[in-house]
Parts: sequence; C-alpha cells; structure tokens
Amino acid sequence: MSSDTIQTLIAMVGYMLIVIAIGVFFAKRSQKNSENYFLGGRSLGPWVTAMSAEASDMSGWLLMGLPGVAYWCGLADAFWTAAGLAVGTYINWLIVAKRLRNYSIVSGDAITIPDFLSNRYHEKKKIILAISAMFILVFFTVYAASCFVTCGKLFSTLFGFSYHSMMIVGAVFVVIYTFLGGFLAESASDFMQSIVMFCALVLVLIVGTRNAGGLAAVMENARAIPGYFSLTSLATPLTTEGGVQQALLGRPLFGEASSYSLLTIISNMAWGLGYFGMPQVLLRFMAIRKGKELKRSRRIATVWVVISLTAAVYIGLMGRAMFPTHAALATASGAENIFIVMSRALFPAMLAGIVMAGILAATISSSDSYLLIASSAFSKNLYEGIIKKKASDKEVMWVSRIILLTIALVGILVAWDEQSVIFKVVSFAWAGFGATFGPIMLFSLFWKRTNRAGAIAGMLVGGITVFVWNLAIRPLGGILDIYELFPAFVLSSLTIVVVSLLTKAPDKEILKEFERAKAYKE
Repeated sequence: MSSDTIQTLIAMVGYMLIVIAIGVFFAKRSQKNSENYFLGGRSLGPWVTAMSAEASDMSGWLLMGLPGVAYWCGLADAFWTAAGLAVGTYINWLIVAKRLRNYSIVSGDAITIPDFLSNRYHEKKKIILAISAMFILVFFTVYAASCFVTCGKLFSTLFGFSYHSMMIVGAVFVVIYTFLGGFLAESASDFMQSIVMFCALVLVLIVGTRNAGGLAAVMENARAIPGYFSLTSLATPLTTEGGVQQALLGRPLFGEASSYSLLTIISNMAWGLGYFGMPQVLLRFMAIRKGKELKRSRRIATVWVVISLTAAVYIGLMGRAMFPTHAALATASGAENIFIVMSRALFPAMLAGIVMAGILAATISSSDSYLLIASSAFSKNLYEGIIKKKASDKEVMWVSRIILLTIALVGILVAWDEQSVIFKVVSFAWAGFGATFGPIMLFSLFWKRTNRAGAIAGMLVGGITVFVWNLAIRPLGGILDIYELFPAFVLSSLTIVVVSLLTKAPDKEILKEFERAKAYKE
C-alpha cells in the first residue's frame, strides 16, 4: 500500500473514530428507555433537526449516485430529479412538519410512524400497524443495501480491497454504531455529517472547476456531446456488450441523443412526492423540541438541499470534462465513482481522505437511520404492539437489536452484486416509501373524512403498485416507462378517497381528535 493510500486511510479511519465517539457519548442517555432510543425524547433543536433530516435522507446517493447519472448520460435526468427533490423538500417542511408533530402528540404521543397511523385511526385490531411495519422492514432493507453498496465501492476503489469484504466491513461498522447510540447519536452525528457532506461537495466543485479550465470549459465540453447539456434530451453512451463505453483517440463515443418527453420530466420530478412518506425525515418532524422552531429548520434544510443537489449535478458534468475516458468510470455502475476519482486527483492524500469522508458520512448518516427505524418498526409495532403486548421496555430494546442485525444481514445479501447501481437501488426504495406512506400521511393530516378502511387500502395499493410497475409494467416501455412512484402515488391517493367515501365515516372521537390536532398550540 502506497504512502498516499495510507494517508487517505488514516484520515477516513480518524473520521470513523469520531463518529463512534459520538455514539458512545449518547449511549447512556439513549439506553434509558425506548422513547429516547427511537425518538430522542423529542429534544432536537432546529439546526440538528434540519441537517440530520437531510443527511439521513440523501445518503451516499448524493455524492455517488446523482453525480454518476450526470456523468454518464448528461444533465436532464439528474436535473429534473434534483428539481423534484428540492421542491418536495420545501413543501414537506412547509405543510407536513408542524401538523405531524402536533398530531403525533395529540394522538397518543406516538414515537414511530406506524404508531402514529395506527393511533390516528384508533385501531383495536392493529392492521395498519402491521402493514406499516412490514413495508418499512422491506423497503429499509433495500435502502440499507444501497448504503452497503456505497461502502463497498468506496473502499474497493480507494484501497484495492475486494468489494465484498469492504461492503461487509461497512455494514458491521454501521450496525455497531447504531447499537450504541440510537436516535440521539444518529441525529447528532448526522448533523456533523451533513456539514462534512456539504463542505466536501463545495470544495470539490470549486477546486475541480479551476482544474477543469473554468466554468466555460466545462459547459463547452458538455455542449459538444449530443443531448448531454439539454433538459429535453438525453446523451446515449455507445457501449460494448459488457456495458463498457467505447472510446476513440481518447474521446468517449456517444450515439444520437434520445428524446426526453414531458411525461419523463414529470416522472423524474415525481421524486419530490417521495418526501411525504420518508420515515427518516418524518421522524425528525416529530422529534423537534418546539413546533415553532420548524420554520427555521425549513429554511436551513431548503438551502442545504438546493446547494448540495446543484453541486452534485455539476460535479458529474465537470467530471466528464476532466476524465472523459477514465477506466474506473467506463460503465453506468463505475460512473458513480466520479466523486472518488476527482477527490484523489485534486487533493493531497490526507485532504482527499477527509473529502471522501463526505461519502462515508452520507452513507453512515442514512444507513443508521434505516436500520434504527426498521428495527423499531418490528420491535415497537409488531412485537410489542401485536405479538407480545406486555413486553417490557428492556425486552423491546433487545428485540430491536436482534432485528437490526437480521436486517443488516439481508441487506448484505441484497448488496452482494458488485455491479449494483446505487441510483437504481435507491430509486426503488424511495418509490416504495413515497407511495406507501406519502398519500396516507397527507390524507391523515389534512382530510378528516379519511377512515381506517381507506388508509389500509391506500397503503396496500401504493406499496404493491411499486413492485408491479417496476417489475412487470415499466419494462413494457413506451408511455409506461415512467418512474413507479408517480403511478403508485396517484393510484394510492385515488384508492384512499374512493374507499373512504364508500365506507363508514370516522367516529366522532376521531373527528374531535383531528380538530384538536389542527388547533394544537404549545
């Protein structure tokens, strides 16, 4: 191992030790009871609420997946996806945050999303609770797998170790860390990691632009590729049967630009709909110490997201100008290494390690959230809520840890394919959460006529449609080749309305509680 590689490794190991120290610091407080472990006792300040929500949301996808899409096929896919996410972030903080926090307090002081939905409809038979918990387990396992893929790609690219061994090491680290500190440690470290991610993106953007010959040179290179610098068409890399991009005389080869329809734009912007159903974000709304602080959190979160997404997309375009035919970037999967390749080329080894800790930060901040929420869905909602209602708090905590370990093992199996594309793995899980929980969350908070039957039907239709559309309908192509979140979200919403209107109206107690939540003041 070279001196530069050792320096990079030292920087990244140092970062990981800091993260572990945060977990140890919060361990005693988090282990006090399940509410502290899963929701931090509703004690988060506005800065931690905002920054930890966005860090846990974006994951390694922000520094690897999104720049990789921009590098591989140009501006359109990356831009419209980023635009949808930015708009979705703002609207979610604007209309959902305060109402959810207040309603979760009024409705039985819920500490998980399944808890809230079940309490909202005054369930005796915990069907909503069970459905919610099962979908969270499934989709967060997929999400955790995407984070493990990121770890594997990061360390195998940097140090030449095998992808599988590095992916397992990353998974073990995240599991140990989540065991230690719970929600408080996760939120505190996510705050720190959001700063690391932001600084890494901005630093690479500034230094990279200078080394690429300036903004004009980056734009000129992008315009020279058919469809690459367009919002209404897509560049088409010419590849071999193995998916490797062809090159001639040091220049990458592209075919004719493919068309980019209005339906495709709507499909990509539909990513923004996912925010209404993201448990890791919604939990931050519930955990803030004061509802009036959410306005400040909204501003912080929106600024962070807009700048970070813009930087990530631009880094992909800039990478194509700086490394047009780099061997490590010659496939759709390999293109997701562009941030790593640029960091190693632009900075001294030690600084490169610190910059690439941004990827590690993004991965840790998301995967610990996913594992914690998924394990809480089983232990609090299925085990304590249905299987063993008189389970002690200590017993619930132990079950949570066992399930956390199980989810991690399944996530490792899902992530075993070295050619996994982070963007695609994340997009499926994102659609799952957005369609399963997004519509019912909005209707639960803002339409009092929504009833339990509508909620159950809507969640099932949304979650199942994601699988059916992704696996059976979208491959048919044509107008059906749209991101599964959009049709699933629409069908779930229609189902909630139709079933709620065709079945018995909510009881008076539920309606009174809705009005109390609406008028709630601290």
